[in-house]
Amino acid sequence: MDEQIECASPPCYAADLADPPLPQQELIDLLNELATGERAGAQGLIEMAKNAASDESRTLLREIAADEARYCAMLSHHVERLGGTPDRTVGVFADKLARRESLPDKLTLLDKGQSVVVRMLEETLPRITDDKLKEDLIEMRDVHVVNIDRCREFSLQI
Repeated sequence: MDEQIECASPPCYAADLADPPLPQQELIDLLNELATGERAGAQGLIEMAKNAASDESRTLLREIAADEARYCAMLSHHVERLGGTPDRTVGVFADKLARRESLPDKLTLLDKGQSVVVRMLEETLPRITDDKLKEDLIEMRDVHVVNIDRCREFSLQI
């Protein structure tokens, strides 16, 4: 009964093409890179809020700064949980925001920075196997997308 079965097509090797999981040190480095950027964003947004001309803009900037700070803490927590040392430095983004003259220019730069984070997360998420980390990064990505939209809407009003 060693009957051979003929298949209509060759076997699929698509699973072999999937991105491999991110090695732990690369993952820790990525999380630290994101955390320094989030810290810079929070710091820059707090400064922007101090100089905001309206209550509406001050509220928006403070809310986004709170998101940035929350994600910085979350990322640092995961770095520690994975056995790494959190990087406590502030990225250059805060200085870049401070050098912009007008609120629309600052919001445009903020949009670009948030968009970079979204792209980094979208590229990396398929390579993350830690369920809790993946869940937190998906939330972070989704909140960044919402904040990008909020800033764009606000920019249209000023």
